[in-house]
Amino acid sequence: MSAADPSRIAAIFRIERARLIASLARHLRGDLALAEDLAQDALVAALEVWPRQGVPDNPGGWLRTVAKRKSIDEIRRRRMSHRKYVLFGAEMNSYQEAPDMSRVDPEDPDDLLALIFAVCHPALEPRAACALALRLLAGLTVPEIARAYFSSEDAVARRITRAKTTLRNSAQAFEVPYGKQLESRLGTVLEILYLIFNEGYAANQGVDPVRPDLCGEATRLSRILVRRMPHHSEVWALLALMELQASRLHARMGPDGIALRLDEQDRALWDHHAILRGRAALARADALRASDAPYLLQAQIAACHARTGSDPTDWPRIAALYDRLVEIRPTAIVALNRAIAWSMAEGPEEGLVHLADLEAGGQLQSHAPLHAAIADCLYRSGRQGLAARRYRLAASLSLNEAQRGFLIAMAKLSEAEA
Repeated sequence: MSAADPSRIAAIFRIERARLIASLARHLRGDLALAEDLAQDALVAALEVWPRQGVPDNPGGWLRTVAKRKSIDEIRRRRMSHRKYVLFGAEMNSYQEAPDMSRVDPEDPDDLLALIFAVCHPALEPRAACALALRLLAGLTVPEIARAYFSSEDAVARRITRAKTTLRNSAQAFEVPYGKQLESRLGTVLEILYLIFNEGYAANQGVDPVRPDLCGEATRLSRILVRRMPHHSEVWALLALMELQASRLHARMGPDGIALRLDEQDRALWDHHAILRGRAALARADALRASDAPYLLQAQIAACHARTGSDPTDWPRIAALYDRLVEIRPTAIVALNRAIAWSMAEGPEEGLVHLADLEAGGQLQSHAPLHAAIADCLYRSGRQGLAARRYRLAASLSLNEAQRGFLIAMAKLSEAEA
């Protein structure tokens, strides 16, 4: 055992939380609300015990054992009060300690990926399933989910609560799907994995600019998914996108903690093995594709960014790919990235034309990256005074400390050059 303080315990719990809830949900036959409560109870127990006795050698197994003992107590209490609860009957009297999830076979139906498929239940609309999975299984906060969907926190919280209630009351069993049910839920599962990775790659709030734990978990689950469903182009494409994007994680921040633009990054710090894996997965996706698809196009864009050596980034190709992507996924974020790509391909004035249309639409008014993109175009076009004001507006809207530091630094530079 090793020493523990509350911050270290919280970090361990953040890593173990999803697997803990997945393990509990299997035994509780889909009562995710109770699984979440029991996980929190296990954290409270760890905060009481570990500072005195130290962190156990297998903290995940310790948490699962405590949580499942508490689940037995809760089920007995409910039975004593004659409240109905569906549980595997034999498990009540023959419960054994939870297995070490670090050694679980990827094909085991108790796996976290299987629970994500189960959460994508036909009784739930896809957005509700995504929100529930992101909260319970990825550990994202309600504000982080709200920002991912450009929704209010109250709306997301209500959506999650309704989803839990719907699953608990649904006449259809909460279980791991098989066969054609997998196919029907695949699109929602891919969106969940994509959003988990995105939050790790560019954290919306907090101190850390990136969260490698989320990127790593999303990539791990995507690798399992391609082994289970190897004939789907978009499954391979999503894995390719993650590998290629993650290859640059360790080069994105400077020694002062300030974010670096792509052209400022030290390419020697890129993970070249991840790039090779990403390109191989992209080749598989391309060979299986029937037409343009969102993750395939994004993976092709990521491949353009992940060019090694001294070759310049092919911005005209990236802009053209975004033109195709915005046709099949016409979201404000895709349009923003398209505008940035055109600003790099054709110059800042071209970018400002696209960005003005986006700003007029109003959807991204409180989105820091929109104002940062406008500021960058203004700066590159020689209008440093206007750029400084936009950088400060972007900084005021950013909830991520590292991103905010970068924007303030750029504002000061623009003011000095004005």
